Amino acid sequence: MTNSRGKWFQIAAIGLPLALIGGGIVAAQIEGPKRGIAPIASAGDFEVTGVSVNVVGNNAFDARQKGWEQAQRIAWSALWRKTHGTVGAGLSDSTLDGIVAAIVVEQEQIGPRRYVAKLGVLFDRARAGQLLGVSGVARRSAPLLLLPVTYSAGAPTVFEQRTSWQRSWAKYRTADSTIDYVRPSGAGGESLLLNAGQKDRRSRIWWRTILDQFGAADVIIPIARIERQWPGGPIIGRFSARYGPDNKYLGSFTLRVSNSAGIPGMMDQAVIKMDQLFQSALASGPLRADASLVLEPEVVEEEELEGEVEDLSVVDGAEPARQSLDDVVRSVLQEAEPARNSGAPTPPSPRP
Repeated sequence: MTNSRGKWFQIAAIGLPLALIGGGIVAAQIEGPKRGIAPIASAGDFEVTGVSVNVVGNNAFDARQKGWEQAQRIAWSALWRKTHGTVGAGLSDSTLDGIVAAIVVEQEQIGPRRYVAKLGVLFDRARAGQLLGVSGVARRSAPLLLLPVTYSAGAPTVFEQRTSWQRSWAKYRTADSTIDYVRPSGAGGESLLLNAGQKDRRSRIWWRTILDQFGAADVIIPIARIERQWPGGPIIGRFSARYGPDNKYLGSFTLRVSNSAGIPGMMDQAVIKMDQLFQSALASGPLRADASLVLEPEVVEEEELEGEVEDLSVVDGAEPARQSLDDVVRSVLQEAEPARNSGAPTPPSPRP
């Protein structure tokens, strides 16, 4: 009895650490490094980015305030020109304060009396749309799951770790696009479910399972390949747009920056060009939901029930009587015998 207890204790002493190690491996695969960049809310605001200002004020606060007001005026003129193609009348600063939803600081340098910055301006669509005379996007695509794949040093990455390509898609405002993007954050188990190998799978059942979890009708796959010429040297980004469970090709383009510091800006520019590729494909027709991803009910054809009906009636449990050929001939002769004796012509007998 003592030996039995000792053996069980040894087994428990060995098995418990192994179980803890195994659970730690699974938890590490899900948690791992910092991953998961939540996309910004695309509420439909008009956005103007890259507004450069360089102003001087009485102090740092006054200079910054003047810089933001100048950015609002520049952004409104750019938005009007983009919408109508002409130069429109300017608005007062008080009116602009009422229609501007937010100021996004991209880069800024604050001095004692000087403010130099690159800003983005967000205009409220409901208020600014009335002044511009425009409304929301009339036609949009079906919800499309976004799967951004990055190739760096030959290794593909989606959500396993944070990348500049994923970050650019997360902060991109999709309100003005005709593509209805479904952008996963990559947090939790999404990094295991959505990976680079997913784009090579063709099973429609597997794709339906994934798309149903994200409320999407199909998938689009923007791919970024980063090629470094030499350490600290130029970087070439090759971008291609693909879609659907069959990984179909839509288009591609190439961008180049002088060093690694320009990668975030290159990615932001690539997202804009990639969105234009998807919008063009939607307008021209290639980008459409795959019909094989729609689970259609099976159509059961009605059986042909009309036809000859066989008499299967049974009397007292016996099989139906069957006449032999001799019985048929004998009955015919018996019917013809009276007519032969009377001398009258014999009418033709019907065939049995």
